[in-house]
Parts: sequence; structure tokens; C-alpha cells
Amino acid sequence: MSGYKDPDFQDRRALAQKARARALEKLADAPKIDEATMAKRKAAQEAREAAIAEKSAAKRAAIAQAKADKQAAAKAKAEADAVPAPTEAELKAARDAKYAARKKRKKG
Repeated sequence: MSGYKDPDFQDRRALAQKARARALEKLADAPKIDEATMAKRKAAQEAREAAIAEKSAAKRAAIAQAKADKQAAAKAKAEADAVPAPTEAELKAARDAKYAARKKRKKG
């Protein structure tokens, strides 16, 4: 009984060539896809891509809308919270009232 013999480079190359030849024969023997099937597959792929693009566009639009709503709400809040700066007449009236109160305290 002979022992196990490691295959050398030539043996491995011959096995690889045989495997490659069998794979090519199998590929050549495979049935060809007709034009109608190819057209159906292409149409289905285009429909999937269109649905994905539509979904992506809708998601981007929703994000943009949410961002715009958030900015509008922040702007409205800032406008509501903003205290208008006093005019020159209001500042003069407040100053005069302060001086009048001081005079009244000194006399009183």
C-alpha cells in the first residue's frame, strides 16, 4: 500500500485547468435568457430604482420641511420674546421720573 503523495505544481495546474474547462462547459450549456425575460428584469430593476429614488427624495423633503418648521418656530419665539428697545422719549421720561422721585424723597 502506497502512502499519501502531495500533488506537485504540475498536478495542481492540471487539476485547475480541468476544473476551469468543466466550469466553462457548464456555463456554455446553460440556457440563454430570451429578450422578453431580459426586458422584464430590466423593467423591474428600473421600477425598484425609481421607488428607492422617490423614497429618498420624500425623506429629504421631510427633513428639509422639519428643518424649516423648526427655524420658523425659533424665529417666531425670538420675535415674541424680543423686548423692543426704548425710544429716546421713553428714556427721558424714565430719567425725569427718577429725578422727581429723588427730589420728593429729599423734601419729604
